[in-house]
Amino acid sequence: MTYIAKPKFHHPDLPKNALGYTHRDYEGKISTLCAGCGHDSITAAIIEACFELSIEPHRVAKISGIGCSSKTPDYFLNASHGFNSVHGRMPSVLTGANLANRELIYLGVSGDGDSASIGIGQFAHAMRRGVNMVYIVENNGVYGLTKGQFSATADRGSKSKRGVVNADSSIDLVAMALQLGATYVARGFSGDKTQLVPIIKGAIEHQGAAFVDVISPCVAFNNHEGSTKSFDYVREHNEAVNRLDFITGRAPITVSYEPGSVEIVEQHDGSKLVLKKVAADYDPHDRLGAINFLQRHAAKGQVVTGLLYVDRDPEDLHRHFNTVTAPLNSLSEKELCPGSAALEKINAALR
Repeated sequence: MTYIAKPKFHHPDLPKNALGYTHRDYEGKISTLCAGCGHDSITAAIIEACFELSIEPHRVAKISGIGCSSKTPDYFLNASHGFNSVHGRMPSVLTGANLANRELIYLGVSGDGDSASIGIGQFAHAMRRGVNMVYIVENNGVYGLTKGQFSATADRGSKSKRGVVNADSSIDLVAMALQLGATYVARGFSGDKTQLVPIIKGAIEHQGAAFVDVISPCVAFNNHEGSTKSFDYVREHNEAVNRLDFITGRAPITVSYEPGSVEIVEQHDGSKLVLKKVAADYDPHDRLGAINFLQRHAAKGQVVTGLLYVDRDPEDLHRHFNTVTAPLNSLSEKELCPGSAALEKINAALR
């Protein structure tokens, strides 16, 4: 229970990152979600990503809406900033916080009901405006807090736990994010931590609107035969577009070798990397190609996961607004209120 505090002590030999922190330093309170819930696996992936990136917890602001998914920020980064907003309104609250202090890392955690139903307008505008954030949707296709009704992301033809068939078309938030201009778009599966951790790490380092949809089976209401959001279905129908790893910025290592050949490259840490060049059939820098790829595989009943699109030169909201480099919350009254002469000049330009 969340009212039971985790013990502060930990084994002295736990692995530490570059800051000297252990995984325990990135944890939060004890989860109250159902045992086996996919959301807890996403929490573990976020903790792992922040640990590996050596992020100082106080540099993170985690903001959520309402729902099982929106409870999860309480379970990670206990020493970070946090705000639990109202249903579907996480994006606008996060946008305001981002404009006030651009120096923080913003993690927006939402669910399929929170983002694809009541908050779909908020989701759309956050994506098109390019808010510099990591927008994670923990997608299970049901309303877990209200006993398992279909959400807007439930696939047509899928069955509820009681055998009811969904007759409505589903909303694909990944397809929407691609169309609306998000500059980092990925989909993961809560049951595949190996793929999910580097996806989240890449999203955190991305300077723009990063959207990550994570299929996260609800063990209470949506993990049965007939559900297209169950563990078994996603594992059976998962189509991974790429195998991922994330490398932090260092001096570039360049190689040149022919397709089909093998090259051995020494890394910064002295380890050896063996490369074999193959013909790539997926380009994560092609937005239209990503949309087409997504639709083709969706028609086959396949769940596409991996990094679907990334913009090499992303722009964010601050660049669009041409805001000052200093965080707005650090500016003094003199800088924020330039005086009546400046106001007169602005008003004259509008006449």
